Amino acid sequence: MLESMTGYGSAERIENGIRVLAELRSVNNRFAEISVKLPRQLSNFELEVRELVRSRFQRGKISVFIQVQADRDIQIPVVVNPSKVQAYRTLLETVRSEAGIDAPVSLEHLLRFSEIFDTESSVADNSELLWPIVKQALLEAVEAMKVMRRKEGDELSLDFAGRIAGIETTLAGITRLALDNLEQIRKRLAAKVESVAGKDIAYSRDRLEIELVLAADKLDITEELTRFASHNKFFLEELHNDESGTGRKLNFLLQEQLREANTIASKSQNAEISQQIVHVKEELEKIREQLQNIE
Repeated sequence: MLESMTGYGSAERIENGIRVLAELRSVNNRFAEISVKLPRQLSNFELEVRELVRSRFQRGKISVFIQVQADRDIQIPVVVNPSKVQAYRTLLETVRSEAGIDAPVSLEHLLRFSEIFDTESSVADNSELLWPIVKQALLEAVEAMKVMRRKEGDELSLDFAGRIAGIETTLAGITRLALDNLEQIRKRLAAKVESVAGKDIAYSRDRLEIELVLAADKLDITEELTRFASHNKFFLEELHNDESGTGRKLNFLLQEQLREANTIASKSQNAEISQQIVHVKEELEKIREQLQNIE
């Protein structure tokens, strides 16, 4: 099963009054290159994020974005600090007495000092409590991106299979042309030799037959066509391989297919075969372009 290197995935988790959003974007790259953007309170978990993503993707330039927000509907727990209340009240009473003010100290005066209130530590401020929520959101985003990459991989697989089928049809036609071409080459060589031999030049007919066979063999493309068909078979099988490194294997097979196509073009010495091979190479180049996007 092919997997494209282009994809996007996101996931959102809301727990304990915290909203976590994880986003991943991926584009083509020869190797796995991962960039991570985390909020300040999670900076010590950057390595964990990188390793989690790297363990699930072999290739691609992947950007990871994590956002953490407190849910506005959740009230932050606030408690009164009695010792600070008493301290500030005593201070205000002293100020009132020293200033000769008769008005008593009121609640309004005390509320001007925010230090009399303590806020309990929230999950958003505690990276150890926050990380499990972030990790779950990240795992879901990773899976979402893998699903997208696999869908695109399936589309590319269908395209590759269709092009290989077309190449197979073209090669079948080239095989028929090659048989006729080889026979024509033999006849042409024999005719040239006979025309020379007609000038009373002594020669060995047995030796001549051997030379004709050797000359024709150099122009025979049967072996190349057989290897090409074998490469096509392995290429189609690899499209359904679930192992990692499929993109690299397909690239290797494509190089071999192009090698055989070039050899056929150089050996055939037949205009029609050369024309058909040009079409085959065009299809292989289209496959090559798309293969750059396969993991």
